[in-house]
Amino acid sequence: MTDARTATDLAEALIACPSVTPATGLVFDCLEGLLRPLGFEVHRMVNGEAPDGPVENLYAVRRGPEGSRHFAYAGHVDVVPPGEGWTSAPFLPERRGGLLYGRGAVDMKGSVAAMIHAAATIPQEAGTLSFIITGDEEGAATYGTVALIDWMRAHGEQPDLCLVGEPTSVNRLGDMMKVGRRGSVNIWIEVEGKEGHVAYPHLADNPLPKLVAILAELDALVLDEGTDWFQPSNLEITDVSCGNPATNVIPPKASARISIRFNDRHTGASLSQLVDQIATRHGGTTRPIISGEAFLTQPGAFSTIIAEAIRAETGVEAELSTTGGTSDARFLKAVCPVVEFGLCNATMHKRDEAAAIDDLEALSRIYARIAQAVLAG
Repeated sequence: MTDARTATDLAEALIACPSVTPATGLVFDCLEGLLRPLGFEVHRMVNGEAPDGPVENLYAVRRGPEGSRHFAYAGHVDVVPPGEGWTSAPFLPERRGGLLYGRGAVDMKGSVAAMIHAAATIPQEAGTLSFIITGDEEGAATYGTVALIDWMRAHGEQPDLCLVGEPTSVNRLGDMMKVGRRGSVNIWIEVEGKEGHVAYPHLADNPLPKLVAILAELDALVLDEGTDWFQPSNLEITDVSCGNPATNVIPPKASARISIRFNDRHTGASLSQLVDQIATRHGGTTRPIISGEAFLTQPGAFSTIIAEAIRAETGVEAELSTTGGTSDARFLKAVCPVVEFGLCNATMHKRDEAAAIDDLEALSRIYARIAQAVLAG
């Protein structure tokens, strides 16, 4: 950078912009102020309305020579609410004991800062670089990366490869990257009955035994045994309710919610259909919401580039994994091959979230190596 700021300095600037999801405004002003001096065209857009919006998104691009390769950095600058009990103010970044403290230091303003710092070291003639940044990864994700992808397609923006900076490392920087993620579907189940006095059950229709039968059948399912790259799919019951405060009344309806994390042997639609068939057999109805499909970026040249960059800077051999929750990679995989790699995730979403300063600077160097290798073909 011409002003000699470090990746940690840039992370501090981003952390100092409160951006609880969905994020707009100040943090994107900061991003634009960091990217424009590096030669990036910056496009900002606000999408959606309450309750899931408005959400601000940013696409920045610095074009290389005609016909050069296009590499994209992707991430988010929204954060989860900080909560109470921090040692220092969550949006006043503080360095203590070799760590940078602040909400978003790990997830994932630190990675975004490292990406920007890395971009400053890459000459424009190396190829096209872009940033795909949303303010809605931690929230509903309705108006975030999905809207950005629509904008990119409408404007002919097509990266060859994309790196998402989610915090994937576990025990030390570089020990894990994500080459895929399981899909996610939440399904609401409802059984209608007929209320009545418990002493006269023949005049009522209790929905609870039917709901129990549905949940028992679902809980007994073995969806699969896993695959070469994915752990077994799992179905979890996450809520049961009938809202009945009375001890002597059969309730008129009962409901439950389940969550399924699934591998690439299934789709959200196929699992929704399976659950609906079981619920229907016992008199229930379902309402599924699919958060994302399972995907795998086949290990190969891209993951090798990332592994070699990690090894060169840290000496660590990276494990290729598909574990964990969902990320915006579930959307970006429709644009181009995508892999996730970032900081250690031990303190993300916790009080006193913190990233090691040495890791932030090493991550910038790793990100620079990755981009240079990708652009070189």
